[in-house]
Order: sequence, then C-alpha cells, then structure tokens
Amino acid sequence: MDGVSLMKRTDTKFIIHERQLLQVLDDISDSYRVLEINEKRIMTYSSLYFDTGSYKFYNDHHNGRVNRTKIRIRKYVDSNSCFLEIKQKDGKGNTAKSRIEIDDFETALSENSKEFISNTTNEDFALKPSIWNTFNRITLVNTKAVERLTIDLNLSFKNDTSKKEFRDLVIVEVKQSRINRNSPIIQALKNSGITPYRMSKYCIGMISLYKQLKYNNFKRKQLKINSVIA
Repeated sequence: MDGVSLMKRTDTKFIIHERQLLQVLDDISDSYRVLEINEKRIMTYSSLYFDTGSYKFYNDHHNGRVNRTKIRIRKYVDSNSCFLEIKQKDGKGNTAKSRIEIDDFETALSENSKEFISNTTNEDFALKPSIWNTFNRITLVNTKAVERLTIDLNLSFKNDTSKKEFRDLVIVEVKQSRINRNSPIIQALKNSGITPYRMSKYCIGMISLYKQLKYNNFKRKQLKINSVIA
C-alpha cells in the first residue's frame, strides 16, 4: 500500500446502490487486489469532522470555492490507529492530504493538533466538532498502475441531537496520481451506464443533520442519492 498511498492525488467518485456492488467487483476482479489486514477485507472507519462556528468549510464547498479545506480525526478501528487529517483541494482538482498520528479522538483539540493545523493551513481556525461519521471500506489496489480504489458502504452520520443512515448507498472513489479514464474500474462503471459524480460525504452528512444550513447547490445531489438508493 505504501506505493499507492497517493497523499497528493486526483479523486473520481461514483455512487451506486449496494445491490450493484457484487457485479462491479466481479467485473474488475482481474485488475485489482484487495487490501487485507488481519484476514479482514472490510474495514471499519470512524471520523470526527471539525468546522468553524460559521461552518466555513461546509460553506466553502457549497459556494463552489475551488481552494478549500477539510479537517477531521479518523480512526481506523481494525488497526486501532488514529490520525488528525487535513485535506486541501486546489483549483486544478488536486487533493493534498496531510496527517499526524494521535492517541485517540479529541473533541477538544490538543495544542499539538492545533499547531499542526496552523502550520499546514497557514490559518488559525476556531474549530469545534461538527459531525461524526462511520462507514465500512473495501480497498483495492490496481495490479498494473499507481491507482487505489475505495468502496465505502453502510454510511452513517450523527451529531449531538440527530442521526442519519445511508445503508443502501455505496461510494466508489478512484484515487490516482493523475486522471486516467482508461482505468479498469472507470471503464467497468461506464459500461454499466454509471458516470462520475462529485459529492462530499461531509457535506451530505451536514445537510442531513443541520437543517439551518444553506443547501441550494446540493439539492440535486440529494435527489441523485435518493434516486440511486430507491
């Protein structure tokens, strides 16, 4: 996996219904190998996202800012490892991910974590927890190219007062050093009539739990998700 960690990369996302997943995996079985840890191929991830009091990170995404930031703590439950992660997207569609390992979730960020965020973003944000997110993930590695494929399912989100689950939704994300539309997974999905679809788990979770947020630009995404999982 070290050779395809792709901390600087391009991401291409697709959404499908869970019932389509087995056929997709069968179509690409000759082109990818499955990441396995302790004889497990389906891993559990838990994340705590942070935002400002005015929800700057969410609003930057909603308003179409090309340069934007996402900050979270992610726990890789099966390996019991935890990282503070910062994802920064630039105007060319590239994503850079920076992270440090920490002991466990921090609902109040430690001084070390605040310093890492400040040094990475060159900003001093007043951050607070916004949503929790859990999901299961299958990770595949292309056997012939520098490409990683993640398949996320059983998504759920919660805050202090609400919870939302998307049990039938599957998010397929292709992570590449540069976009290659000849990728086996992209071709397999295209042959099934499934095209790339931009979406953010964080933003979908936010509009599901925070009804006061402006979400005009995400209404079509909500309708798309609802049609996929219907």
